[in-house]
Amino acid sequence: MNLEREIIKKFKTLPRHKQAEAIDFIDFLRKRTESQEQERWGEFSLSSAMRGMEDEDDLYTVYDLKEKFHD
Repeated sequence: MNLEREIIKKFKTLPRHKQAEAIDFIDFLRKRTESQEQERWGEFSLSSAMRGMEDEDDLYTVYDLKEKFHD
């Protein structure tokens, strides 16, 4: 039996309120998967943009990054 048929068969045996809960859980899993994929793409994009910059000289030092306060 394929996975989809097995899921449908088991889903149909649940009471209505549990079916609604199962649908909510599926939505949760889908959203979590989408956000993980977006995060991986973001990391990939950043690493691609930064590729080759590891060997470049630093333009700023820690002292350049100090915040200046005005009275």
